[in-house]
Amino acid sequence: MTSTFLSTLRGRHDHGDKCGITSVCSAHPDVIRAALLLARENDQPVLIEATCNQVNQDGGYTGMTPATFRSFVEEISGSVGFDSGRLILGGDHLGPNPWKHLPPEQAMAKARDMVAAYASAGFSKLHLDCSMGCSGEPEALEDELVARRAADLAAVAEAKSSVLPFYIIGTEVPVPGGASHAVDHLHVTDPAAARRTFDVHARSFAAKGLETAFDRVIGLVVQPGVEFGNANVVAYQPDRAKDLLQALVDMPNVVFEAHSTDYQTAEALSTLVDDGFAILKVGPGLTFALREALYGLDLIAAELDGAPPMLKQTMEIMMLGDRIHWEKYYQGNTTQQRLQRHFSYSDRIRYYWSQTAARQAVEALKKRLANDPIPETLISQYLSPLTAPVRSGALKPDFDALTLAYIQATLRDYAEACGH
Repeated sequence: MTSTFLSTLRGRHDHGDKCGITSVCSAHPDVIRAALLLARENDQPVLIEATCNQVNQDGGYTGMTPATFRSFVEEISGSVGFDSGRLILGGDHLGPNPWKHLPPEQAMAKARDMVAAYASAGFSKLHLDCSMGCSGEPEALEDELVARRAADLAAVAEAKSSVLPFYIIGTEVPVPGGASHAVDHLHVTDPAAARRTFDVHARSFAAKGLETAFDRVIGLVVQPGVEFGNANVVAYQPDRAKDLLQALVDMPNVVFEAHSTDYQTAEALSTLVDDGFAILKVGPGLTFALREALYGLDLIAAELDGAPPMLKQTMEIMMLGDRIHWEKYYQGNTTQQRLQRHFSYSDRIRYYWSQTAARQAVEALKKRLANDPIPETLISQYLSPLTAPVRSGALKPDFDALTLAYIQATLRDYAEACGH
């Protein structure tokens, strides 16, 4: 099965092969479509992940359960001619996080139900994350308790899964979606802490008779020193992570999983994979690229028909009318918040694209551009990274092709870093 590709990552790394995989963390259909098309072009498997808040047994903020998310992705897969047998689905941060306001017993009961739903739906990569305290507990928990809860969830997955899942463990996880403040320096995970995380999970799995399940732990989440805030990116510095990399020697079959790799340079991504961070997670960086493409196309439409651009105005009205997804994350005065709503690296505008008004505005933009070919000169002005492929004839200058190609420009950096 394609998911067994994950189990080869460590061995191929040890043999000096250039081998990694991009974890596409998005529920936007255009992002998923772009990833599937690129994977088809490269003849590679594709890993698409949903988070505990995004997709769960209660629907999450997308309104999808794991089973409906699977159907959603498979429908897109079929529409672009991608072999669904090469599709790997993952669940990220699976644990009590969506219900941490509840007492521990209730929160963990909900987490068990969620893991059962992911496992029953055939998700084959499960990140078990029980690092957060629930009601009445400290914000951060002791390693042993975290590991016991993770093993509890693994037992559920083993019982409910239609395929033998591979597991990711690790509690040193960056803030999902990036930091809400400027970041200029990060502490790389201490190698002793990484080894301890591995060891306490091994003991906790063994205590539940889950030794064979622990053999399928193929990744450990650590902090390699990469992150992004609303307006800046902390670049990977290999020298700072060299001690951490030595910890891999003591953890057979495991690679490191790097979260928040969005906006890293192509060179940095490649170095991360070479160093053993073989699973590169990216999410906001892809919808950031989507938003750039759509805003560029909106400006092109305005040049062509003389009417004002409309998409950004629509999104602004939506976000001002519903502040829940951005207000507590974007600081500063009125102007600074306005800029962040549209241009923050955290890209919290991504929560609005699925809403009816946004979908209608995008469809209206597409219709504005449907009558005539988009001039190369306007692509050069507003979507300049795509000028060369349009000029050469490799890329068709229409709405759909330009939108997908703009997202794929980011995905290609990841694919090349992973050796594809």
